[in-house]
Formats: sequence, C-alpha cells, structure tokens
Amino acid sequence: MTKKKKIVVKIGSSLLANEDNLTLRYAFINGLISDLAQLQKDGHDIILTSSGSVALGLNMVGKRPEDAGILDKQAAAACGQPLLMNAYRQVASEYELDVAQMLVTVEDMEDRRRFLNIKNTMMKLFENDILPIINENDSVATRDLRVGDNDRLSAKVAQMVQADLLIILTSVEGLYDRDPSDPDAKFISEVEDVSEHLESTTGISDLGSGGMLTKMLAANMAQNAGVETIIAEGIIERPLISLLNNERRYTRCLVTGETASPLKIWLSNRLQVSGTLVVSNALAEAVVAGDCGISRADVISMQGEFSKGDVLHVYNEDGVEVARGLTNFSSEETMLLARNLDMPVESVIGYKTKSDVIGAENILVLEENHLLLDAPEEDQKLVVPV
Repeated sequence: MTKKKKIVVKIGSSLLANEDNLTLRYAFINGLISDLAQLQKDGHDIILTSSGSVALGLNMVGKRPEDAGILDKQAAAACGQPLLMNAYRQVASEYELDVAQMLVTVEDMEDRRRFLNIKNTMMKLFENDILPIINENDSVATRDLRVGDNDRLSAKVAQMVQADLLIILTSVEGLYDRDPSDPDAKFISEVEDVSEHLESTTGISDLGSGGMLTKMLAANMAQNAGVETIIAEGIIERPLISLLNNERRYTRCLVTGETASPLKIWLSNRLQVSGTLVVSNALAEAVVAGDCGISRADVISMQGEFSKGDVLHVYNEDGVEVARGLTNFSSEETMLLARNLDMPVESVIGYKTKSDVIGAENILVLEENHLLLDAPEEDQKLVVPV
C-alpha cells in the first residue's frame, strides 16, 4: 500500500486462546503485533478489535466454554481482560509500539454522543501513534444488550473512523459455498452481495460468539459504510502483511454503490432497535422518493419505548422496512401527538419544536444492499386517535 490508510483488524478468541487449556497463544500474538507495528511505521492508522477476554478468564472461574452461563462469562471477562491486555502490552513493548485499551457496550455505539466521543478518542490516539485495542465490555454486557460479537463491533468501528479496510482474521481461509469440511466445498474469493451467501455460513467455534455468518453481516455493514473487508485465516507468521502483499488467498467483500454521509451510515448500521413506526404504503413510497419526513398524522402504529434522538425503524403496512431515522420525540410524546391531531404540537407536549416525528433530513432510505430487520410480530401500541 503506497498511501496512508485507516485499517481495522479483528481477532477472534480461537486465535488468541488455546482451545484445550484456554491459555494465550503467544506465538500468534507476536506475529500479529509485529505486523501491526510495521504497518504503523509505514504511516497507516491501525485499530485492533480483539476478542479473548472471556476465553482467557474461564479457568479462573472454573468453567469450560460449553457449560459457562452468562454470569460465568461476565466474571470470566473481568478476569481475562487484564491477562489479555498485559500480553498485548508486553509483546508491543518489544516492537516499540504503544497500546491503549477501550471497552465499549452497545449503548456506546448506538448513542450518537457517545459514538462521537469514542471516535474523537481514537483520533487523538492516532495523533500520538498509539494503537487502540477495542473490546466489548463483556463484564457488563448481557445477552439482550450487547454488540453480540466482535465481528460486528469491528464493522461499527470501521464505520466510525471511516476506515479504508477491515481485516477479519479467523480459523479458516475465508468464505466457502458450504461447510469447508465438505470435499466439494468451493472457495469464494470475491463477494459483492453478502445476502447471496448467508445460507452457507452456519456454525460457530467453541470459543467464539460468532461464526462466518456474523463475519458476513459485519462485511455487509462495512460495505454500506464504504469499507472493503478481507476475511482470512489468522496464521502465525506475517498474518497481515502476507494478505496485503497478496501472498495467500482470502475472501474480499467489495464496496458497491455510493457511500452515504457519516450520519446516515451510522443510522443504517443499527445493532439494537429503539422503536418502530408503521406508516401507510403511500407515505412509505413518498419517504423512499425523498419527498417528505414523517408527521404525527402519518403514524399508523408504533412499538417500543424510545427517547428523543433515538433511531426508529420505519415499516410500511406490508411489514417491509423502508427507512431509519432520528426521532424528534419520545414514544410517550409521539403517542400523545398522534392521538391529538387537532391540537398544536406546543399545546400537546408543552414546548415549541419541529412538528415532524422524523424530519426528512434525518431519514436514511434503505437500499437493496442493506440487510433488513423483520417487522415486529405485534405492535404494542396502536396510535389511532381515541
């Protein structure tokens, strides 16, 4: 690579921890840090998103991956994170590479202000030639409130810093059209439409929380943010440099179409649903055409408890998600406004503000390349005037 790039590298637990005794694989860490240090010396900005804290802490809480519950994993994460960071720090010091730790939760990534604060911190670390090492804060995350896996976390980070490249290292060479153990499995070197390959990506490792499916979901998120993704095997010697020099095979997920603004990219790649709105098919078509926002009179039904500034998912009457946008009102305010259409907004909620529930400037229309979310089975709150 001849020009300066922002590169996000994701490492899975199976590469960092020995599967039998759950101890660190120092040989891999040494090869990884050697490459990261070289890339930084070459002028690139590098971010490492690293799993491993849970796997490394399980011995201390007396559990195996297959029988550990959520509380066991939270405790294991608290035990394993210092072990992981100490290993990174020790090896990095041999290569004169400074490292910093950042632990995040799903709320940090979904809240706009926290999202920007994390981004600003990383930019400052870049200025000082410090490698950010990011992990989900597994000691406080739960099964319902978590990024879900570090594959998608790495894609969110790549989106955040407007990276040029996301590299996901795993235990296989890349994507196959079926289970790699099948002798007839064919290697796929290039992907344009991630959705075409989701059926062939089942299965996860014993140590990790995600398999090839989550890697493809991450690649889709990265694609929509204008970031190319490489999925490859995490070998011990030159795991990154060998890829960038095209010395071995890997799967490349290409960027397709035009890249939206940073705000709209953030809107598109949601990991948690704050709330949903259902609008008429006619209004949905107008939103898709970019002709309007969504007023209180347009809302047929809504679901979820949300606050002003949250991202809502917008569905048409057929249950198809058409857009996502920032709401100007809480769920309670939206309910009151929709049930009192004949009253001015100020009279209903007690202060003067924009009248649209979601303004046209804060709506992202979802394109065909976005993986959509299924509509809720039932709407919890009907907002038909009473």
